[in-house]
Amino acid sequence: MANKELESFYYSVEQELGTARSIQHALLPKDLPKLDGWKIAYHYQPAREVGGDFYDFLPLDEGRVGLVIGDVSGKGIAAALVMANTQSVLRAVARRDNIAPGRVLAEANEVLYAYIPAGTFVTCFYGVLDPESGRLVYANAGHDPPYMQRGGNAQELRARGMPLGLMPGMLYEEKEADLAAGDDLLFYSDGLVEAHDPEGEMFGFPRLRDLIMAQSAGNGEELVDFLLAELTRFTGEDSEQEDDITLVTLERSKTGMRDRKTPFQQDATNSDGYRRVLTDFTLPSEPGNERQAMEKVAEAVTELGLSEQRLERLKTAVAEATMNAMEHGNRYDPGVPVKIQVWLLKERLVVRIIDRGSGPLPSLTAKGPDLQAKLGGAQTARGWGLFLIESMVDEVRISGNPDHHTIELIMRLEVGKDAS
Repeated sequence: MANKELESFYYSVEQELGTARSIQHALLPKDLPKLDGWKIAYHYQPAREVGGDFYDFLPLDEGRVGLVIGDVSGKGIAAALVMANTQSVLRAVARRDNIAPGRVLAEANEVLYAYIPAGTFVTCFYGVLDPESGRLVYANAGHDPPYMQRGGNAQELRARGMPLGLMPGMLYEEKEADLAAGDDLLFYSDGLVEAHDPEGEMFGFPRLRDLIMAQSAGNGEELVDFLLAELTRFTGEDSEQEDDITLVTLERSKTGMRDRKTPFQQDATNSDGYRRVLTDFTLPSEPGNERQAMEKVAEAVTELGLSEQRLERLKTAVAEATMNAMEHGNRYDPGVPVKIQVWLLKERLVVRIIDRGSGPLPSLTAKGPDLQAKLGGAQTARGWGLFLIESMVDEVRISGNPDHHTIELIMRLEVGKDAS
C-alpha cells in the first residue's frame, strides 16, 4: 500500500511538472521578430522543477519592438500561471497608446498586486527598441540588469524599480541607451549567475562580466554558446540544473545595412548606411540661447534641402522646445546645460532636446490655448509653448525619468522632394 501511495505521489508530481512545462512553452514566443540590420539569438533551458522564466518580443507602432525578460518567484504550476498572467498584462498595456516603459511596468504592477498570490513577485526588464536609430528606452522591475557589449567593454544597463506585485503605487525609472553597429545586448535570468559549482561557489556577476569582456562583440550566437560552455565547465557536466536558464542576445549588425541609403543623398548616411547624427551639442541654460540652438540645428540640416517654410517651422519648434527645457527643466541654471541632438533616420528627421528636469513630465495638449481668454486678460499670456511646438512639426514625443526630460521633434521627409 505504501509503495502504491508513493508511486501515486510521484505520478502526480510528474503530472504537475508536465503541466507547468506545457504552460511555459505555450507562452514563449514561437517566432523571432525580423529586424533589418539586427540579429536575435536565444537559449531557454528549463530546470526539472520548472521555474518562472519568460521572455517576449512585442510588435509596436512605427516598426519599434518591445523587449521583455522576466522571472516569477516560485516554481511549478503556480509560477507558470503567474507567468501567463504577467505576459498577458504586459502585452495588453505595452500595445496601448505608445506608453513609455516605466509606465508599462507601473500599470502592470498595479494589476499583478491585486491578482497574484501574496508573497509572489515578478522581476521584469522591459525596453522599447527603435531599430532605425538604435535607441533603447528601458525600465526595470528588479530584474538582473542586461549587459551592453561594446568592443572590449561590458556595461550594465541599470534602472531602479521594485519587482512587480509586491506593493502598489510603485514608480519605475526610465533610462536610454544608443546601440551602434557591432554592439550586443545580453539579457539573462538569475539561473545563470546563481548556478553553483561542486564546492558551492556561485557563478556570480563578476565572472559573467569578465566572460562577456573576453568574447569579441558583434556575434550574439557565439556569445550565448560561449557562456553556456563556460557554465557547464563551472558546474560540471553531471550536475543537476538548479533553475531555469534564459539567455537572449540582441546584436546590431556591423554589415547588412551598408547598402541601405537614406532617401536624400549618398553622403547623408553614416558607416552603416542607415542613420547619422547630424549634430550633438550642449548650451548653458541662459535666456537667449534658444537662438543659438535654432541656428545650429538649421546649419546641421542644410544638406537635406528643406523648403524655406519647413525650415522655419523646424527652427520655431526648436527654439520653443529649448526655451521650455532651459526654463522649466533646468530653471535657467547656467551650470546645468541643455543637450541637443539632430538625427537623420530613414524618412525622418529627429531633434532630441534633453534637460535635467526632475519634476513631472510636460503634458502634450489635446486642444490649443483659449485665445479669447488670453487676449482678454483672464489667462496669462504664457502657455503657448507645447501647443506651438506640436503645430510646427509632424510629431512630438516626450519621455523622461527622475534625472531628465527628453522632447523629440519629428519631421517626416520624402524621397525626391524638399520635405515640404
